[in-house]
Amino acid sequence: MSKPQRLRLLAPLAVMFPSLLTGAKASAQAAAWPSTPIRMVVPFPPGGSSDILTRLVADHMGKILGANIFIDNKPGGTTQVGTEFVANAAPDGNTLLMAASSSYTQLPNLRKLNYSFDSFETAGGVADYIAVMAVRKTLPIKTMKEFIDYAKANPGKLSFGSAGEASAGHVFGLTLAHDTGIKVLHVPYKGSVAAVNDLVAGEIDFIIDGAATPMVKSDRIQPLSVFYKKRHPDLPNVPTLSETGYNINLTRGAGWGLMAPKGTPKPIMDKLANALQKALETKELQDAMVRANTIAAWTPPEEFKKAILSDQKMLAQLLPAIGIRGN
Repeated sequence: MSKPQRLRLLAPLAVMFPSLLTGAKASAQAAAWPSTPIRMVVPFPPGGSSDILTRLVADHMGKILGANIFIDNKPGGTTQVGTEFVANAAPDGNTLLMAASSSYTQLPNLRKLNYSFDSFETAGGVADYIAVMAVRKTLPIKTMKEFIDYAKANPGKLSFGSAGEASAGHVFGLTLAHDTGIKVLHVPYKGSVAAVNDLVAGEIDFIIDGAATPMVKSDRIQPLSVFYKKRHPDLPNVPTLSETGYNINLTRGAGWGLMAPKGTPKPIMDKLANALQKALETKELQDAMVRANTIAAWTPPEEFKKAILSDQKMLAQLLPAIGIRGN
């Protein structure tokens, strides 16, 4: 049969059963995928928890999928730059995003964005975040109570660094200040590592960030508490915030999810979800992720979406209350 004859036979099918042909095309595309290297975008600079987490997950998923997954750091705008890049990428499964939940929970409450959660397909939730609160060694502070007492005796004199405006560390710090009645000064950085380095150098007074962990382990800064529901596996002697007698509404773990541009074929998303879940179930990856201050936490796509939208509503009320307002 000649090609023109085949096309004439297929033409009525395209009119009568467009979804059938679209589905067949998607299935064929998924069957061939992945056939080229996959870009996994991190909307943060290299070296922080998000970057380390992504490299670990990409390595394990690549082995499961039989694919080369390379990391592309696109920091800026407190995750906005990298997130928008992926939202505008071709929906072919070859560009993915290790999305920070703040991209969809905090930022939409602060500025107009060219994306929303619905701009993406979701492969699932990836991990919870373990933030560590620590102060510079030269402060006369060893416990959370001593910190609160010192801050109240010196209102507005303690400064804290974060990965940027509206980052998890920024929200943690101002929520703690709001709930305990202290006054502190926020200093935004272009990434957590730079903030931790300045804390060690004594340029700022404290931080609430997982990136502080290596400096705590080397005894270069003083840990006070862990902002998570459990103790940090690598810092078993550091109490959780609730164990110190304090608590805030955000210590359950701000997480990550694996996303792809809207319109990425479902068979490809199913492959990604399956590979992600298998990767997160391996003890090797779980143990390695602890070193990135994260806890492997596979969450099905619909559950992840529900949690994100719930947090977005909660933060719509919290952010103005703690002094973080939109442009």
